[in-house]
This record gives sequence, structure tokens and C-alpha cells, in this order.
Amino acid sequence: MPPPPRVWAVPPKPRGAPRPHWQRPGPLPGAFPPPVKAEPHEKARKPSYKLWIDLGPLGVKTSSAQITALYRPEELVGRLVVCAVNLGTRSIAGFPSEVLVLGAKDGEGRVVLLTPEREVPLGEKVF
Repeated sequence: MPPPPRVWAVPPKPRGAPRPHWQRPGPLPGAFPPPVKAEPHEKARKPSYKLWIDLGPLGVKTSSAQITALYRPEELVGRLVVCAVNLGTRSIAGFPSEVLVLGAKDGEGRVVLLTPEREVPLGEKVF
């Protein structure tokens, strides 16, 4: 029997205080764009790749993704990925990560990329 799902509680903010994007109700701003460039992120503490993802009208955005166990850089270029786009920019070992590429861990703890089951327009919102 699998363990029960974990529930993460976030303390409430005072009334009128703005909430970060990840706490706001509604659809997750996302897209299904393909990476246009991928290379190893040599300075990162954990094995990861630097990705450049073409978001059409939003331009090319960057992401640092810990997906080295199952994917090689050349396999990622042109592959559709699901990513969150309005979470702000984080610096990962000096590399700006502007979007979050979404995945889930398999039984061995390796990250498996989320991809659309069927063809969808590039840049379509995730909800």
C-alpha cells in the first residue's frame, strides 16, 4: 500500500498582502515549448542541464533542470516539455533559471519529464 500523500501547509498571509504566484488560486501559468539548446550545467552542485526554451511571444527563457539520469542534452532539443513560466527568476550556480520544467520522480528517484499526451499548441496554458 502506498504511503498517504503529503500535505504542505503554508501559513496564511495578513489580509491584503500579495501572495506569490505559486500560492494564487487558478491555472498554473505554463506552456508546452521545446528546448532549443541544452548543455550540462558544470557549476551546479547536483547534476543538471542548462536549457534554453522557446516560448514564442515570451522569447527564449532559461531553466536549470536536474534531469540527467534519464535524458541526454541532444535528446532534449526539440522535445515538448511542460513548464511553469511566472514563478520569477532564480540563480542556480550563476545561471538564471526563468522557468520551471515539470517532472515527477519514478520508483528509483529519477526525474521523468511531464509531456502532453496529445498534440497541443505551443505556449498553451496548463490548468
